[in-house]
Amino acid sequence: MAVGHFLVTRTTMPRSHKTLPRLYLEAPLAAGALLELGRDHTNYLLSVLRMKAADALVVFNGQDGAWLAKIADDHRKGTTLELVVQTQHQTPKSDLWFGFAPLKTGRLDYLVQKATEMGAGVIQPVITRYTQVSRLKADKLHANIIEAAEQCEVLSVPNLAEEITLADLIAHWQQDHGLRRLVFADESAPSHAPNTQLLDLEGLPIGILVGPEGGFSDDERALLLAQPFVIPISLGPRILRADTAAVAALAVVQSTIGDWR
Repeated sequence: MAVGHFLVTRTTMPRSHKTLPRLYLEAPLAAGALLELGRDHTNYLLSVLRMKAADALVVFNGQDGAWLAKIADDHRKGTTLELVVQTQHQTPKSDLWFGFAPLKTGRLDYLVQKATEMGAGVIQPVITRYTQVSRLKADKLHANIIEAAEQCEVLSVPNLAEEITLADLIAHWQQDHGLRRLVFADESAPSHAPNTQLLDLEGLPIGILVGPEGGFSDDERALLLAQPFVIPISLGPRILRADTAAVAALAVVQSTIGDWR
């Protein structure tokens, strides 16, 4: 289902088996398939969740919807799952791009998880002058995305793009993103509700960019404001922490021209 240029990231089917554990697997899913799990997944199911043979769970892979599965073999060297029936159809991929300046551990984990929950389709770290973290662990970021998808029943798992400097992002934006508009949270913008600005973008592909603690530098802000595809918005009269600003920006975009309507 399309809303403007956004795609709804959650099925309209009734929720089923919502009390069962959910597990993301990088494997094709089909009725009757037997899936042999590796050590990490086996340990999680048997040791952490204390599951056993014949217990049920829901599995998904971001492509084939959600499936009811049962533990066919609870061998601790490698558990086997049997897929029983599809419980939810696959939802379309979200078209929403989300860029952020990496934060310190803990708050970085939170930010990536919330972007997943809020319907981002692509999540990309953007290095700015005041970025607090210089070396990112992509595997940890990906693990946080998967954890959020498992906990919040997100079937269309966001793609994690490689980190990029702000200068390179802007220089190649139109080449890489075409007509996509880039909305950025501008703490120096006059305080007002951004709804009117966003409504003017309805039907266009959108990106959201949130800066680091301390905000964008004067040079970076000038660079952004000079671009014809960039739209600065205010997030209100208060100074927000970067992770709070990210959630606020995602919320106002999704509620105005996104899939909350």
